[in-house]
Order: sequence, then C-alpha cells, then structure tokens
Amino acid sequence: MKTGLFAGAAVSAILCATAMTASAQSRAQVQIAGSSTVLPYASIVAEAFGENFDFPTPVVESGGSSAGLKKFCEGVGENTIDIANSSRPIREKEIAACAEAGVTEIIEVRIGYDGIVFASKSDGPAFEAFEPAQWYQALAAEIPQDGALVANPYTNWSEIDPSLPDAPILAFIPGTKHGTREVFEEKVILQGCEDSGALAAIAEINGGDEDAAEAACMKVRADGASVDIDGDYTETLARIESNPNGLGVFGLAFYENNTDKLKVATMSGVVPSTESISTGEYPVSRPLYFYVKKAHIGVIPGLKEYAEFFVADAVAGPQGPLAAYGLVSDPALAETQALIANEETMEASM
Repeated sequence: MKTGLFAGAAVSAILCATAMTASAQSRAQVQIAGSSTVLPYASIVAEAFGENFDFPTPVVESGGSSAGLKKFCEGVGENTIDIANSSRPIREKEIAACAEAGVTEIIEVRIGYDGIVFASKSDGPAFEAFEPAQWYQALAAEIPQDGALVANPYTNWSEIDPSLPDAPILAFIPGTKHGTREVFEEKVILQGCEDSGALAAIAEINGGDEDAAEAACMKVRADGASVDIDGDYTETLARIESNPNGLGVFGLAFYENNTDKLKVATMSGVVPSTESISTGEYPVSRPLYFYVKKAHIGVIPGLKEYAEFFVADAVAGPQGPLAAYGLVSDPALAETQALIANEETMEASM
C-alpha cells in the first residue's frame, strides 16, 4: 500500500535513529483494532514499519471506533490489544470502563484530520450540492408539523427541494458503532435540524427540553430510506453500485481513491478537499486518533516505536504518504511527537 513513498533520506534518518531489535517476548506483534476510517492509514504505516524495522508487522483490524475502544478497555496484558484507532475522541464512559478494567494510563495520539463526504454513483442522479437541512429533512425519523412530531413523510429528494434530483431517498450511512456516525449526526443532522428551525419547534413541543429536542433531531428513520452500514466504506460503495439512486457517507480519503466510481457533492457550498478541510472551511471534518496503552510500552516489542513512526514528519507530515492518501496533516504534529516521546498520558495532560 504505497510503501514506495517511504523511500528517501527523511525516512531513512528516522529508521536509523529509532529502529532497534525486538526483544524476546511472548507476544511479539503490536495488535491494533478500531476505526475503519483510520484503518487505511494504520495499514500503510504498519506495512512500512514491518518492512523497515526489526519488529514484526503490527496486526491491524477494523470493526469501528466504539468496538475498538471496547476491546482496548478490556484490560492490560498480552491477551488484550495495544492500540485502538478512533475517528472520534474517547468518551468519558469509555475512560471509566478502561479504568475499571485496569487500563489507567492512556496516551491519546491525534494523527491528523479527515472530512466526511457525500457521494453517489458516478453515472447516477445529479447530486451536486447539499445543505445540512436537506439531509435532516430526508433522514429524520420524525419532523415537526403543526405543533406536533409526525413520521417523516418525504420519499423523494425533490420533495424536500426542487433543486435536488427527482430520485427516491436512499442513504447508506455509518452504523452506530462507527465514530463517523457521531460526527454525521452532530455536524449534519443536528446542524440541519437547527438550520431548518426544526430544533426550536421540537423544543417547544417538548416543553422547552433542549436535550430531548436534540435527541429527537438525531433519531434517524427506520423505514428503509436510511440504511446503517456496519462494515467499512467498501460495503457502502458496494451498496451504491447495486443501488444507483443511493447516496453514501464516506471519508474523504476513500472517496479520493475511488473517483472512477463515485462523484461528490458540496456541503454548504464548499467542495470537500484537503485544502478546505485544513483551513476549516469545509463544515464536516473531524480529527482522527489512536490510543496507546502505556502499560504495554516496554512489554510489547515495537509499540512505542510504531507510535513514534506513525507521527514522524516524513510519515504524517504534509509531504508524507498519509497526506498523499488523503490525511490532512495536523499543524500541531510536533506537540504530538513530544507527547509520545515523553509517554504523556491523558491524565497528565489534562
């Protein structure tokens, strides 16, 4: 996976400076699980790490942010994973679950940024431009009408806005175990609910209860117009290829590597791109992370070296292979590098 991009003096310097022979341990491979969004980046780094260091190639599995963090928080020891990839920050309840299982020192590593894009089959309906309010109206389970919440009556995109294609509403969105789902709900569905005036109307219906109103806004219809995808983006792509009228929610990097099959729409008038995400102009973007179990550093060979290699300038910087794949480089990368070098945990940094 693009490992040729690692050739060069900059990476050679990193390898010479940090490579070491793995000591004999009962488990020699770093084990990683979690976000399908982070998966391709972690796979690129793991492959290059195994090829260039005297450590085995780390084992990287997907399954979603929530599933990865759940495995991460099962405890400490060689029968548990070392790293959880996540497309959202770890939650307080997950930190509590980790602590209860003995995982009390966690290093949070922000690797960069990614955008969520809205794409359809390249030869499908002309989905070219969206606003969050249109997605809210299309996918909300209930919408306010005449002082009450009613089941979503819309079946066609053009019913919501005549400028949209005359095509049935069919959206393939990340399932609830994916970190992408949380970002989608908050930055698209909830934002659209607020933009359309529905949030205020629902709050009034609920007697001013804003929390209940937000929850109602983000409840997605279950009548077949919205389909949860529990697998990775390849499953979403397969669904669109089988359903030409469908729309999918993807990470920017996945879309950019499948432009022969997909076309992307703007959101709030902004084209999703590395530049528009790095400037903050594109409204649906998020940071990406992985979490390291500090107790495993020095026990599992290559764990710290893998983490340091991942965020090295030549790997995660603007000219590195992760940026070439679609990751938006983090301007604070040097701070992250220092954090790993010092093994600084979340508790210490708060």
